[in-house]
Amino acid sequence: MSTQHLFKAIVTHPGSSHKDEFLACCTLLAENPVPVQRHEPTESELADPAIAVVDVGHLHEPARSNFDHHQFPADAVPRCALSLVLDHLGLYADAREFCAWLEPAEWFDCRGPNQTAIWLGTDRETLDKLISPIDITLLRRFARATELNPGDPLWEVMRWIGEDLLHYLRNLRARMDFLEGHTRVWSVPMGEQDEVPVLFLPRTNPLPTEPAEGLVPFAKNHLPAVGIRALVYPDRRGEGYALSRYEDTPDFDFSRLTEEPDVHFAHARGFVAKTSATDLKRLRTLIQRAWAG
Repeated sequence: MSTQHLFKAIVTHPGSSHKDEFLACCTLLAENPVPVQRHEPTESELADPAIAVVDVGHLHEPARSNFDHHQFPADAVPRCALSLVLDHLGLYADAREFCAWLEPAEWFDCRGPNQTAIWLGTDRETLDKLISPIDITLLRRFARATELNPGDPLWEVMRWIGEDLLHYLRNLRARMDFLEGHTRVWSVPMGEQDEVPVLFLPRTNPLPTEPAEGLVPFAKNHLPAVGIRALVYPDRRGEGYALSRYEDTPDFDFSRLTEEPDVHFAHARGFVAKTSATDLKRLRTLIQRAWAG
C-alpha cells in the first residue's frame, strides 16, 4: 500500500459531477475528515501531497495525492478516479473481485453510456431505467456545491458512504476466511431430481451483525464449480434461520412454506423465508418443500 497522507483538503473539478469522483471523494473522506472543494486545481495544490486532487489535473501521481485518469490513452483499460484511489489504498484488487458494480462504473466513466451498454450486452434505454433518484439527487447536489465541510448534510452522507465501502473491503478477506471455516455444502435430494447443493452457515457465538454478509461472493468466488442454488444462514432477528435463493434462481419458491408451522415469514415473491427451526433435518425438509425446479 502507498503511504497515506493526512490531507488538509480534497479538490475535485467544478461543474457536472459523476459517480467516480463522488465515490473517490467519499472514500478519501472516510479517513480524512476535511473540506471538499470543487474548483480547478492550482499548480501549488497539485504539488502539495497534503491536498488530494481527484479526477482533475491530468496527473496520476499517488505520492503527491493526484488521482486523475483523463490523460490515459483512449484505448487504455477503463479506470476511473475511484479506481486510482482504491489502488492507492491497496484495495483495488478486492474491489474488482467483490464489487460487481465497479467495472461497469469504470466503463461508464471512461467509455460513456453507449459503449458501456454494448459491453454489457444491453441497450442505452435499459441503463437509463436503472438510474436511481438517489444517484440523481446526490450527484446534482454535489455538482451545485463549491465547498463541503464537516457538518454539512451532504458531507456527512459522503463520509458514511466511504466508511461503509472501506469497512466492507477491509473486512472482506477476514469474512471470507470465516466463511471458509464455518460454512458447509449440503447436497439435498429433490425427489426424482439430482441432489441440489445448498450453502449452510450455522449459528456462531458471537453471531455476526449481518450473518448473510459475504455469502454470495464467497459462493461465487470460492465454490464456482459447486453450483450453489440456495442459502441457509442464521436469522439476525431471531433464533432460527433464513432460507433464500442464490442469485435469485427460480428453482426455489419459499412462498410455498407459508403454511409451515415454524415458518413465521415467507416473502410473496418467493425469494426468502424465515423459520424458528434450528434442527438441521427440519431445515433440509423446508428446503425440499420449497423446491420449484
